[in-house]
Amino acid sequence: MPTYEVSLPDKMESKITRVVQEGDFLNREQAIEELLSRGISVYNTTATSSEDNYEESFGGGFDEQHDPALRDDPADDGPTF
Repeated sequence: MPTYEVSLPDKMESKITRVVQEGDFLNREQAIEELLSRGISVYNTTATSSEDNYEESFGGGFDEQHDPALRDDPADDGPTF
């Protein structure tokens, strides 16, 4: 397995230490490997544009959104808040 030496900002170092101390990971090596793997899996290199990345990240476009004030409910029993 390849080995890398990386310099991290103090803030990131503190966050890694905290998640290890809280028991989210067994040790620093596991934490760094898992966090790096998650970051790489989120980074999509096959997208063709920033709009595609937006759609994948936030689950769809404007057409899929629904305004609850425009529902077709015949049993209107007064204003709702």
